[in-house]
Amino acid sequence: MENLERQTKYRRAKKRVQEEKGFYSHFTAYVIVNVFLLLINSDFIDEGFNNWLNWNLYITPFFWGIGLFFHWVKVFNPNIIFSKQWEERKIKEIIRKGNTTDYF
Repeated sequence: MENLERQTKYRRAKKRVQEEKGFYSHFTAYVIVNVFLLLINSDFIDEGFNNWLNWNLYITPFFWGIGLFFHWVKVFNPNIIFSKQWEERKIKEIIRKGNTTDYF
């Protein structure tokens, strides 16, 4: 029984490592490709920093960044809106008010 638990924990940990590895690979590709695209599309060699205000340069990083954000949320699962601290405060508030019977 203990061996089965250990194997389950190992599989979960391995899956988690693979998910994080995938995110970091995605992030690395995002940085490298977008820096490369900005340098090429801005015509940096001829124009210098004069062309960097062109909004067309930032379409790919913006939309890819949105996808990268959702990948981050999927992998690291931050509960931004309803965090553990919020849950604990809400539970204590409901208990303090004594309104626990209203919810069942």
